[in-house]
Amino acid sequence: MEDGTALGDVELPLWAKGDPQEFIRIHREALESEYVSAHLHLWIDLIFGYRQEGPAAVESVNTFHPYFYAKRGWKDAKDPLIKSTILGYISNFGQVPKQLFTKPHPPRIGTKKEGSSPPHPTPFFFKLDQLKTTKQSYRELPRGPVGQILCLEKEVVVLERNRLLLSPLSGCFFSWGFPDNTCAFGNHATEKTFAVCESLCDWGETLCAACPNPTTIITAGSSTVVCVWDVSVSKDKLTHMQLRQPLYGHTDSVTCLDVSEVHSMIVSGSRDHTCILWDMEELSYVTQLAGHSSSISALAINGLTGEIASCAGPQLYLWTMKGQLLTCTDTSCGPQPDVLCVRFTQRQEWDAKNVIVTGCADGNIRIWKTEYTRTQLPGPPEEPVSPGQDGAESDVSGSCQVKGWERHLVLCQELNRSQAVSQRRSKNIPAITALAISRSHATLLAGDAWGRVFTWAWDSV
Repeated sequence: MEDGTALGDVELPLWAKGDPQEFIRIHREALESEYVSAHLHLWIDLIFGYRQEGPAAVESVNTFHPYFYAKRGWKDAKDPLIKSTILGYISNFGQVPKQLFTKPHPPRIGTKKEGSSPPHPTPFFFKLDQLKTTKQSYRELPRGPVGQILCLEKEVVVLERNRLLLSPLSGCFFSWGFPDNTCAFGNHATEKTFAVCESLCDWGETLCAACPNPTTIITAGSSTVVCVWDVSVSKDKLTHMQLRQPLYGHTDSVTCLDVSEVHSMIVSGSRDHTCILWDMEELSYVTQLAGHSSSISALAINGLTGEIASCAGPQLYLWTMKGQLLTCTDTSCGPQPDVLCVRFTQRQEWDAKNVIVTGCADGNIRIWKTEYTRTQLPGPPEEPVSPGQDGAESDVSGSCQVKGWERHLVLCQELNRSQAVSQRRSKNIPAITALAISRSHATLLAGDAWGRVFTWAWDSV
């Protein structure tokens, strides 16, 4: 700085709770708010429009030193002293951009007005205490546990365990888990297999797979190696399946995978109690998520934030996409507490109401949210504060010294289908093996070990 003070890390305001991610999230929430959308044209008028110069600028108190304006460019200055002065202004304070509009900019079309657009369905996690399910299953498979539920634009696709949809357009599926360690490709609509491939045979038993796009399959299992394959399927015909890159890093069987093309990230979970992050483009090791209590049973990547949820038995862990542990919690509430599947709601990146949904071996669905709690020296415990909640610092006495904030996962709802339907809990409840969230976020879909899919929504009948 001008007084010689060295600039270090930014000191966050109190409302950011010591978390850079929360600082950014609150700004995103404000910038994406309806108020900002409705008044955005006024900002354009000031920065790029008719209020940048002239009488309108004076009226708006939007005037600056002449050297700040782009049209008084330093390239036109002949006097070296003036030229140096202009460059000094620009380097230290910036420059007013070139004027683009000379008339008032129109307001944004589609801002919320009476009858301007149909109302959006209420997300299921906005009214967790009012969620209901149906007595009859939404879908039922003829065999096996549910392995994947896909909410496409016009339909919901349900697949059994050890089967993934390779391409929604072609309707091709990829399946594994056969006794001879082969894999197969087939048509989902006709349920007919059109190709059996022995490419996986050299890599032991396949325990999990992921299909980020129609030309890429990622497999892993007892060999401890994550294999990335190039595939080509056209008109119910497999042209080729070729190994692109094996990824070495685990020391025991790999039990689950997830992938995000948006963040160019592959995450693998293993019986060695670790997860590994891989760069999807470079196909290289990024970092390891260590410290799990047992074998990894479920993984999910948040496509908006890049956060990663990993589950080891009953433990639920939340990580940044750089491998930093944000928080963890024990989800156990019964004799079979292991988490078998996990999903993020991804309605809006800045929405503090987003939750994490876990499906458990005891047949229950548990919904979690993040909250911040003040960490402190001797004194009474503080009430938790949800992200986005107004949490102004209270007066701190000598007996209660605030040190900072900690992020926690808090159970906000438990869903039990038998109790919701019959008002009493059944002892024979199948495990929840797959979860999905509708595109509108109005419905939560859960698949179980008996091959059934049920829906949860606050307006179900």
